[in-house]
Amino acid sequence: MARIQLVDVAHSYDARAGAAIRSGATPSWALEPVTMSWDDGGAYALLGPSGCGKTTLLNIISGLVRPSRGSVLFDDHAVTALPPEARNIAQVFQFPIVYETMTLFDNLAFPLRNRGWRAAEIRKRVHEIAGILELDADLGRRAHGLSAEIKQRISLGRGLVRPDVAAVLLDEPLTVIDPQVKWLLRRKLKQIHQQLGLSLIYVTHDQTEALTFADRVVVMTHGEIAQIGTPDELFETPAHQFVGHFIGSPGMNFLECEWHAGTARVGGVALESSSTTAPGTHQSLSMGIRPEYVQVRQAHGANCLPARVLSVRDEGIRAMVELEIAGHSIWARLRAGPRLPAIGTAFAHFPVERCALYADGRRVA
Repeated sequence: MARIQLVDVAHSYDARAGAAIRSGATPSWALEPVTMSWDDGGAYALLGPSGCGKTTLLNIISGLVRPSRGSVLFDDHAVTALPPEARNIAQVFQFPIVYETMTLFDNLAFPLRNRGWRAAEIRKRVHEIAGILELDADLGRRAHGLSAEIKQRISLGRGLVRPDVAAVLLDEPLTVIDPQVKWLLRRKLKQIHQQLGLSLIYVTHDQTEALTFADRVVVMTHGEIAQIGTPDELFETPAHQFVGHFIGSPGMNFLECEWHAGTARVGGVALESSSTTAPGTHQSLSMGIRPEYVQVRQAHGANCLPARVLSVRDEGIRAMVELEIAGHSIWARLRAGPRLPAIGTAFAHFPVERCALYADGRRVA
């Protein structure tokens, strides 16, 4: 295992990028410049929509892509110019890769045999990993004709079987898995991380996968890292409007506002927020709040905005209420029951500690 560091790493797929960098120009980045570190033994997720740069960043770590600029270090040793086989990285791809003419045992043993392990040591390690992945009963079977789930377990096992890997990189490994068993494999991955203490970096566009698996999540958009944080930090204090939109179902509500006499105003009504710093001038301002914290009242009060209830959708324990405020639609997630608001006029209460002010998409401290 290793501590992985990225120092001013950026990448462009434009063939002219190198010349642009040497001339002092800025190329079109697929991955914007980033400096960060991945702690030894950590469980990380790279989360974002398709095309945001997640796989590019993962492939730079593995060595499949050499960055256009910057350095990659493992335990303070530069590996930027090293190929994947010299980095001691295990990578599990979206589509499982197995040797179908081999048995499950031989698939798992393959990396160890290539490194000259003794037969007894191979047998012991393969049975250990097969037990963790619940494959031990099928070790004598050939891999041909097995389900995608079993094949992905085999592919994962080949990455885990080497105890000396610097990190295990997983590129959307559950995409082809049946939805009914995805949660089982997510739980298994979490168990493997806790049991073996391996460094895991998991790429996904699925927030549920990222937030249930990782200790820290890297949220990306348009080649940039929007925020790095724990699942709780990303939900409670999104540093960027994109993070607020992307995390949560539905995402964070945002209402355009103005700054007047030291106060944020929505539709002319003053709103206090948890932000304690005044925004700069000439900036686009928005007030953000999660649907879980919006309250619907019949009487006006502090931090209340006039609203109209457009719809009420009962979802069992919770109900989704659509509100119109100052010409904009927002959501409130309320506890279901007989006291749900009726269609018509109401007031939306925004608790001060749950409101956050955003200037040009960034949270005001």
